[in-house]
Amino acid sequence: MEYKGKIVIVTVLILITVFVSTVYPLFIEKIIDDEIYKGNVKGLLTMAGVMVALAVISYGATRIWRHMMAEISNDLIMNIRRKLYVHIQELGVDFFDQRPAGKILARVTGDVNALKEVLASTVTNLIPEIATLVVIVTIMIVKSPILSLSAAVAVPIIVFGLYLCQIIAHKRWQIWKKKESNMTAFIHEGIEGVSTIQSFNAEEESNKEFEGIVGELVDAFRAAVSINDLYSPTIEISFGLGTATLYYLAVTKLHVQAESIGTLSAFVLYLSMFFNPIRNLANYYNKLITNLASAERVYEIMDMEPLVKDKDAVVDIPEIKGDVEFSHVTFAYPDEPDVDILHDVSFEAARGETIALVGPTGAGKTTIVSLLSRFYNTKEGRVLVDGYDIADVSIQSLRSQLGIMTQDNYLFSGTIRDNIKYGRPDATEEEMLAAAKAVHADDFISQMEDGYDTKITERGGGLSNGQRQLIAFARTLLTNPKILILDEATSSIDTKTEILVQQGIEELLKKRTSFVVAHRLSTIKNADKIFVIDDGGILEWGNHESLMEKKGAYYDLYSAQFA
Repeated sequence: MEYKGKIVIVTVLILITVFVSTVYPLFIEKIIDDEIYKGNVKGLLTMAGVMVALAVISYGATRIWRHMMAEISNDLIMNIRRKLYVHIQELGVDFFDQRPAGKILARVTGDVNALKEVLASTVTNLIPEIATLVVIVTIMIVKSPILSLSAAVAVPIIVFGLYLCQIIAHKRWQIWKKKESNMTAFIHEGIEGVSTIQSFNAEEESNKEFEGIVGELVDAFRAAVSINDLYSPTIEISFGLGTATLYYLAVTKLHVQAESIGTLSAFVLYLSMFFNPIRNLANYYNKLITNLASAERVYEIMDMEPLVKDKDAVVDIPEIKGDVEFSHVTFAYPDEPDVDILHDVSFEAARGETIALVGPTGAGKTTIVSLLSRFYNTKEGRVLVDGYDIADVSIQSLRSQLGIMTQDNYLFSGTIRDNIKYGRPDATEEEMLAAAKAVHADDFISQMEDGYDTKITERGGGLSNGQRQLIAFARTLLTNPKILILDEATSSIDTKTEILVQQGIEELLKKRTSFVVAHRLSTIKNADKIFVIDDGGILEWGNHESLMEKKGAYYDLYSAQFA
């Protein structure tokens, strides 16, 4: 165990502080019954000196173990956050389809921070207080079983109050965490979509919706806190009852005399010390209930298994040549397993061919390339690359040889050079420049003041849609993919730029098997095969000329677009 040695040291130091705090009443008893009662000034000073020395030792031990625990808990949380982030990266696209980015962000930040509170409090509060409680109860029973009943009287009340809070408060804190997650998601969407909000003059409606979400969050918090607040009076009532019982037993059962005032004083202190850990444990329990919902949300994600993952015995696919086959493929998305998007789809694409996928929105064009990229598993049938069933090869070896471009390619904050070399950091400057020039991205990059060292913000802020798309194109081409997937990749580029891009990639497409999803039919006229996708299957296929001669679905689409 990584922290075994430190935890042993922390435990020893905690036991030292517990020992010091629990022997004080014994010193008080001796001082009153022996030194003060008998007038022994020298003994009194000696006892006072010992108590001061113990206080210094306790203070030093406490400072050391609290510092060590802060380091341990911070390291643990950093590791948990790292593992959570890595695990989220491994989850399939279905995970992100079903959850707003803001809610995922809330898990990685707020919920993990709440988990840190649980871990830190467990050591700084739970362990010392339980140890103190055990020692105090043991000393009280040894010194006077009868007076110890004063503490036992309050236990049923405390247990009942704790049980009641556990049942009700935990559910309410879970509700509160969900409301907090909703607020984070709404803020994230508001920031991402601020241009849309402003363009529709919807600021007032957005503010009202935000106020409603915040109101629900406040109400949920008040409902949860109201239960927690009930537990403190329970502790105080129990303390009062225990104190009254102590004095009653001392007077009626033990007939306390002057020479045993010290013993009674010690028991009063021990009774107070008995309830102090209980108060602290109650506060810890409230914090635990508050943050337990966050911990559950963290481990809920950690326990998720990705729908798409390597089998136990996979092999790395060799260098891809480019032959692709869909064999009787049927597919339905995980959230609607009974609704087939594709049904019994079969086709072949030979190496070096350019395959265009056209058809109405929602027909399944993107689904086909997503299955080839193995973002999802097929429901039935197989997808083969060079004769290998991609379900039997490692995901990394497959995707490392694919080049995937979508309509909304993400650019990261950093320089343009960093973004182009993102998929291949070891590429040379010449290779990077060649990729940029091939798609004519160099034309505008070289005109910038800092050229390829120009810094851009997240999502490529400061660049036009066309410029962002050209940089993404250069990034994809730099990886030298064996199979190229272009999913509406030129939709954000103006017509003039699109012509330049088409010229730049024409030779590159000849060397690769390429799948092009396009709504602009003018961009795929030169494709080797055009598949018209609709109703879960391939309605017709051929090249542009043969499909136009058929005057079928493709003819209707093309004619409607250029009418």
